[in-house]
Amino acid sequence: MLSRMEFPEPRGPLSSALRSDLLDGELSPATVALAERTAAGSSDPLHDEDLQITLAACYELHYRGFDGVDEGWEWDPGLLTLRAHLERAHTAALRELVGPLQVTDEPVDQQLVALIAADDGPSLSRYLGRSGSLEQWREYLTLRSVYHLKEGDPHTFALPRLSGRTKAAMVEIQADEYGGGTPARMHSELFAGLLRDLGLDDTYGTLWDAAPAPAFTSVNTMSLFGLHRRWRGAALGHLTAVEMTSSEPSRRYSLGLRRLGFERATTVFYDEHVEADAVHEQIAAVDMCGSLVAGEPHLAADVLFGAASSLALDGLTARALLGAWEAGRSALRGDRALAA
Repeated sequence: MLSRMEFPEPRGPLSSALRSDLLDGELSPATVALAERTAAGSSDPLHDEDLQITLAACYELHYRGFDGVDEGWEWDPGLLTLRAHLERAHTAALRELVGPLQVTDEPVDQQLVALIAADDGPSLSRYLGRSGSLEQWREYLTLRSVYHLKEGDPHTFALPRLSGRTKAAMVEIQADEYGGGTPARMHSELFAGLLRDLGLDDTYGTLWDAAPAPAFTSVNTMSLFGLHRRWRGAALGHLTAVEMTSSEPSRRYSLGLRRLGFERATTVFYDEHVEADAVHEQIAAVDMCGSLVAGEPHLAADVLFGAASSLALDGLTARALLGAWEAGRSALRGDRALAA
């Protein structure tokens, strides 16, 4: 039976109101209006704790759902209206973060290579590989648990929107994410083992309350791209950026854990990505994105936007963690500090 989770702890008026409505079984028009005001009035949607946790809760209904929340809410028209207010604010802020992108006549795989080469964001993998403490590692994994315990799923939503070579290439990549048919080799299962080895709870969703907004901003972007057919190009661009930029950082993460005394049984999650993503890089850029753009040239801009979003949000998360650690405080929420 698929495990569910408790509804996350509210982080403001909107998430508090939505939690009450969903558990009571009736969405109040006042809550929808509050979502519209929250979206319009947020000065920084990508760091807005109330907005991001509410959006994450809306999306989670498409994944595993929540204890005490009826599954019929997944496609409730009122809830989709509420979500749309938050998505518009999120997307506008994401476009501002990414900035202008120029589409050229070069093959899209070459444009992706150039985009990644131009990225100058801070590197968490270098810091954690060289000098990250055990407690900083535990904080980092707490943030990443929001994604890695469902790894593969947000991008997989895009599969039915694809066809031909594009679809086949994505299936080849995603099959590895799911362990090639072996449950114990699923990347989400390997990450759960990593959590356990570092003394963290590996139960799906348990660490949500400790994770700050940037953890959800990243995953919400993946869910947004995957769940909307209109954003299928961005979903593939995002996935491609992940595949093209994770092999070397994964090697650094693996070395960082070994520096702290952990062995291959613990580092296997990162070791797997060193090998798999090096293979996936060309499949993603050439076979998947290249064939998509060949058939639908107008999606080239979306592919680049998705890739640029992945890079920009990695930078946002890195700055949140490194900034907190440099200031001598925890990057987690409230009294849940592990590294301060």
